[in-house]
Amino acid sequence: MKNIHFYDVLWYTDIIKTGDRSYKRAYMELNSSGDGIDSWKEVNLIYNAALRQIETKMEILNDEFQHVHQYNPIEHIKSRIKTPESIVKKLKRHGYESTIENMVRYINDIAGIRIICSFTSDIYRIADMIRDQKDIRVLAIKDYITYPKASGYRSYHMIVTVPVYLSDRIVDTKVEIQIRTVAMDFWASLEHKIHYKFEGDAPEHIKSELIECSRMVSDLDARMLSLNEEILALAQSKEDTYQTSGKK
Repeated sequence: MKNIHFYDVLWYTDIIKTGDRSYKRAYMELNSSGDGIDSWKEVNLIYNAALRQIETKMEILNDEFQHVHQYNPIEHIKSRIKTPESIVKKLKRHGYESTIENMVRYINDIAGIRIICSFTSDIYRIADMIRDQKDIRVLAIKDYITYPKASGYRSYHMIVTVPVYLSDRIVDTKVEIQIRTVAMDFWASLEHKIHYKFEGDAPEHIKSELIECSRMVSDLDARMLSLNEEILALAQSKEDTYQTSGKK
């Protein structure tokens, strides 16, 4: 039987002003379950373990794909744990009290992994490989490639759970997986920086330019995929001709 272990935590954010300088300190008052364990550190350990498991699975699948098909669908992998400040802000934005239990229950992207591919076809291939893993349970999918956000954002998102085996229990831990092409990642990275600079309120002409750039990125992905498919078809045709001529 799997036991999910929750903890309570109270978060505080202090603003301390000294002259013209502002310092923001975020810290936690942890209420352990009576076992003397530092709750935040243990939760952080669990989410990091979940990320390592997903990363390892992806690396193994990528190596196997290279062995079988002589091709690597994954360019590179990025991972991160959401900061305490970001978690608190998200909980408050959705009207939840800042506790570890609420964090685990309502925040799906505490542990996040981003898989960068060469082509859009790789995105769906990798998503299928993740879905076929017996110990990974898919909770939700958002296909922002087929249905881009109004901002122009394109990516494929999966919320999954992976079991983390501790010494005394198994913890099903949520991880958000984002799968996108190199071009999509380039656009998203710059859009995020612009969004941050304008604190989420960029001028309309800049928003329009970003949407247009997103369309250009989508067109680039489609053209590169078409070019790759043509190259593969030519290579296959050459191989077939070679094998046919060799049999004569």
